[in-house]
Amino acid sequence: MYKPGTRIALVATTDPHTDLRPGAEGTVRSYNAALQQLNVDWDSGSRLSMLLDDGDEIRVLA
Repeated sequence: MYKPGTRIALVATTDPHTDLRPGAEGTVRSYNAALQQLNVDWDSGSRLSMLLDDGDEIRVLA
């Protein structure tokens, strides 16, 4: 579903300790469908993973 190299934008995250904000953009590094974990290289330099089953939301950029 989320292939490496796919560009995404953050919609929301449940992580209270990140500096990422909605609208932040990044590139998918890998996706683990079993864990619903999306590993992202964010343009800001962060490598925060998105936990899609735990409330994190992203959208794919065209």
